[in-house]
This record gives sequence, structure tokens and C-alpha cells, in this order.
Amino acid sequence: MLTVHHLGISQSDRIVWLCEELELPYTFVKYDRDPMTRMAPAAYKALHPFGTAPVINDGDLTLGETGAIMEYILTKYGKGALVVGPDKPNYADYLFWFHFANGSMMPAGMVDMVVGMIGGDADLLKALRARADTAHAMVEDRLGKAPYFAGDDFTAADIIMLFPLTTMRAFAPRDLTPYPNIRAYLQRIGARPAYQRAMAKADPDLPPMLT
Repeated sequence: MLTVHHLGISQSDRIVWLCEELELPYTFVKYDRDPMTRMAPAAYKALHPFGTAPVINDGDLTLGETGAIMEYILTKYGKGALVVGPDKPNYADYLFWFHFANGSMMPAGMVDMVVGMIGGDADLLKALRARADTAHAMVEDRLGKAPYFAGDDFTAADIIMLFPLTTMRAFAPRDLTPYPNIRAYLQRIGARPAYQRAMAKADPDLPPMLT
């Protein structure tokens, strides 16, 4: 059976949500952040050599990295659900947004968070933050053309893309008022029973950041 090691207020909420969407049996283990540093506790860091969330166990296997974990679960247990095959016209859309989440949007958000903390040259900060602005503009445009990232249907691309639009804002605040398509999308996601179950389990004290 799968064991999902969830670090509070972290990317591992995606894995909890994926398991809930697929209605998979899994063991849930939650770890609270260190109250002083707000980093992962030593017990979580010891799970995997890189020491970051998410991490799963499946029998003797220990696996890290959000995308790798999601592909592993989808391929091994998903039975074709929540993915788009190469024979479908929206296959490239699915691939792009699935990889854009952690390949481009999350790094842009992390830069925004770090430069906000340390300050520095104003022109440099403006250039660095422009990437996050571009990412949000791309997302807003996409969600004005389709209800979900891969097209008409909810897929794993939505699961991996949601974190930088919601929980990531606890670390890198962003006002979503200028993005009506994103805000409407978040309301659609918030209505999903599996999402509600996952968030109630993963971070019950954190109100979902859906506005």
C-alpha cells in the first residue's frame, strides 16, 4: 500500500489530492513544520536524500519529486484516469501544463518569494518578478479558453498546477483580483469532493486559498 508523507503546507498536498481523486487506499502520515524555522522537521528530511516534500513509500520503494510521484501513481494505479494519451488532440496541452507547474511557474514564484525577503537592486527585482507575472498571465489566458488546463476535462495537470495558484501564496503573496479566469477556475476546483477531502486531511487549519 502507498504511504504518503505529507509535510504541512507544502507541495505534498498534491499527492494526497491525487490519491483522493483516484480513490486509492493509502496510509497518510503528517509532519508539522518546525515552529521556529518553518522548515521540515528532521524526521521528514530523513525520508529522502534530498529532504524535501513530497515523499511516498510503496513497499520497499521510496520516491520523491512531485512530478515523478504523480506519474508513478497514475501509471501504476490510475488505470488511465486523469491523463491524456498521445492519440488525443489535447495531449500537448496536457504535457505542457503538467510540466510548466514545477518547471517554470514554481521557480518563478520562489524567486518572487526570495527577492521579497532579501531585497536588492530594484531593476533586477523587477526583471525577476516579471517571470511570475508572465506565468500568471499565461494561466489567465489559458483558463479563458478552456475550463481546465488540458481542455474540457479535469486531469492531473490541474492537480499539479493548483499549488502555485493557492498554497504557494502563503509564501509568496499575490492578489488574484486582476485574474477573473483564475478565480473562476479556483471555485470549480474548490467544489470537487476529492479536493475538499484532501485539504481537510492535509491542512485542516489552513483555509483553502481559492480567492
